[in-house]
This record gives sequence, structure tokens and C-alpha cells, in this order.
Amino acid sequence: MLPISACGQPLLNRRAFLRDAATGPSAVALAALLARADERAPADLAPRKPHFEPKAKRVITIFCSGAVSHLDTFDYKPELVKRDGQPLPGNEKLITFQGENGNLVKPLWAFKPRGQSGKMVSDLLPNLAALADEMCFVHSMTAKSNTHGPAENQMSTGFTLDGFPSAGAWVSYALGSENRDLPAFVAIPDPRGVPQVGPNNWGSAFLPAVFQGTPFTADKPIPHLARPAGVSAKEDADTRDFLKLLNDEHAKARPGDTQLAARIASYEMAAKMQLRASEVGDLSKEPKRVHDEYGTSDANKVKAGFARNCLLARRLLERDVRFVQLFNGSYAMGEGVGNWDGHKTLKPQYETHAAVLDQPCAALLSDLKRTGLLKDTLVVWVTEFGRMPTFQKGASGRDHNPKGFTVWFAGAGVKRGHSYGATDDFGYTAAEKKATIYDLHATILHLIGLDHEKLTFYHNGTARRLTDVHGHVLDGVLA
Repeated sequence: MLPISACGQPLLNRRAFLRDAATGPSAVALAALLARADERAPADLAPRKPHFEPKAKRVITIFCSGAVSHLDTFDYKPELVKRDGQPLPGNEKLITFQGENGNLVKPLWAFKPRGQSGKMVSDLLPNLAALADEMCFVHSMTAKSNTHGPAENQMSTGFTLDGFPSAGAWVSYALGSENRDLPAFVAIPDPRGVPQVGPNNWGSAFLPAVFQGTPFTADKPIPHLARPAGVSAKEDADTRDFLKLLNDEHAKARPGDTQLAARIASYEMAAKMQLRASEVGDLSKEPKRVHDEYGTSDANKVKAGFARNCLLARRLLERDVRFVQLFNGSYAMGEGVGNWDGHKTLKPQYETHAAVLDQPCAALLSDLKRTGLLKDTLVVWVTEFGRMPTFQKGASGRDHNPKGFTVWFAGAGVKRGHSYGATDDFGYTAAEKKATIYDLHATILHLIGLDHEKLTFYHNGTARRLTDVHGHVLDGVLA
């Protein structure tokens, strides 16, 4: 008789045999179900149906990195003006992110009623203030972190930790693209550089890599798209056709390799974009009045660069790019120099940053309205957290404050000239209709036709969501 191998010996054990007989079929069934789930998960950018009829066809988020002070822009607090120079009641020796705080400090710019709504907005951003009737303000937003990196992560991905997909990647995964010649998701960094956590803001993490954002700006277009000198258009097309044949055969032998599929898709997209991307980035086709409205030739080079990015954003949206992420502010230049992180000398820093943001951003919103795009485009203005109603002790700036700050919506599906929620009398903490970033993301997804509880991806044993296990649609902002 042949000897029994070590692997076969447990089969002679009656209890082990009965246990395996009972659990084996269920394990096989589970494996089959997971395989089918993987087959159902989209791995390309083909357009897909939403969960329900959307109010918005596309989304643009305008992310002001560094944490804009809500108290000096959109959240008017008469009591803060009245008690200027006094201690914050009940928090006389408050310690925050960078240390001890001093006394209350009123807004550094005057607030005035704007438009038919009479919304109070400061003179820091006069062009955006003039559009207050288009905006739906959420004054009770809160964040989980008072540190820029984790807070940026949460605003863009829903989680303070690294390793989670961005909102734009989730939307691309769910809905694909209506434009086969341009990316479904484009990130436009500030002319001065990228935000603190950089590509985390537009990454796909554990989603298939094809759904990550494509970063480029008006002045730094997508690289490697131009046809080499000496190669004719026909030779280029023939080469692409042959390469596609090779890629298809290579991919057939490696089913389920999402990284390979993403690489192939990215090269195919690059081929399609040779003409289309250069066209969308050619701002010279826009009339002079549009350039003047945005400020693309302004003597302030940073402002002119941001203005060109805003104009690029509009051109991407009108070509049905599904999700655009536009950044104002970067971290390459130090605290408060190239971003809104106004710790030490807030007034001169904010005057610098407001001059960059205000005219181009207002022009983008006005342009979307004039061209009719605002009817089915959702605009979301965000920053990672707010700032304190006090100055830091011994400084002329405000420390980090995640307990209450302002974001705003405009466009498809939201109320116009409306304010939702409120901070307390001093703008220190959310006091009415407290909102979270989970709620913000749930609302964005709802407006583009997605149920945030149904949009899931199975990863490491968990059905992951953009909103984790939290979040409610902010019904009070819906039109």
C-alpha cells in the first residue's frame, strides 16, 4: 500500500472530515459570490446610470487650502463686533492648535448686506459677495481634525487617514464618463503648487486606478501628448491600432489585474486626448471680454494663473467632464504665504490671497450662469476647517477651528440666497443644525443621483463608503 501524504492524513480523521464537509460548500459559495461581485464592479469609464434622477450632471469643488476664516468672509457675528477685545466667555485661557489664545477680535473687513437676500458678506471678497444670491451657505460645518493634512484628507476623501478614495474617484467609479476623449475627473492645482496632502485629494486608493483624478493646469497641461516630430498622423494612428491589439491580448491573459487595466486605459485616453486635451486647454479661442472678466492677463501673475485655471475649469465642465476639483492655495511656500493659513499676520496675508481668488472665482460662477451650465452643474466651495474668533496670544492671526465653519453650494438642486445652520454668537462652534463632512459628501452624491449608503466597494472585508457609516443628506439646502 502506498504511504499517505501529510496533506492526506487529516482526511482519515472523522471529525475533520465532517467539519470540512459542512463548511466546504459554504466556502466555495462565498468565493463564487465574491468573484461575481468583482465581475460586477466597473473597471472602466463607460457611462453608467445613477441610482435615481440627478439634479446635477457634473460637480466642481473649489478647495481653498489653508483654512479660510469664516468670520472674516461669510459668517457675520454682531456679538463678536460688540465684544471686540474681550475674552471669549467661558474660555478665557483657551488652548488651541498652536497654543494659548488672546481676546476676541472682530472681523478685519466690514460686512454689508448683499443682493436681494440681504446676506451679510465681507468686503474681503467683493466680487463673490455680489453673487450671494446664487449661494447656499452652510454655516454649521464641522471637521474631525484641527491639523491641515488629516483635515484635507477628510474634506476630499471622507477619512482623516491616508489610503481612501477621493470624492471625485467615487463619482467616476459610480457614473463613468459622458466624454470618451477627456478624463472623467480632473484636478487643477493652484499655480503655486499642490495642497498639503497632494494627490490624496484626487487619488483612487483601493478603487481601480482608472478612477483617479488627472491633475493638470492651464499653464501645465497633461504631459507627453504631442506627436513626435517626423511621425505622420497616419503612422501614429496605425501604431495605436497595433498597440491596442497587443494590449488586448496581454490583458486577456491577466484578467482581474486592475492596475494593468488602468495603465492600458490611461494610454488609450492619452491617445484620444492628443487632440481633445490640447483643444480644451487652448484658451486663446475665448473672446477678449471673457479673458478680461476672469483676469487672465492680470499683472499679478499668481492671480492670472488662477484665472486661467478657472477658465480651464469652465471649458472642462462644458465638455461634460464629470468632476472637477479646483484648488486655491498650496503648501510649497510655507505657513500662510501661499495659502489661507493666517496664524501670525492674517490681514496682509488674506489681502494677498483674496486678490487671487475673488475675481476669477466670481467670473467662473457668473460664466456658468450666463452659459446655462449652472442649471445642471453643482458648485461646492470648501476649506478644511475654520478659524478662531480670537487672535493667538502675541500674534495678529487666528488659530485653527474645526468646531464650526462655512462652506457653500451653488447651482443645480440647491436653494439660492439661503443660509443653513449657524455657529454660536462668536462663530466658535456649530450651534444650529450641526453638519459634518459626511453630510456634505452625502448631499453632493445625492444631487448627482447617488445614494451614499448604496455606493460601496468591497475592500479588505468591508463594504467601504465615501461616508463610512455616517452621513445624512442636508435636506435643508435642497431646492
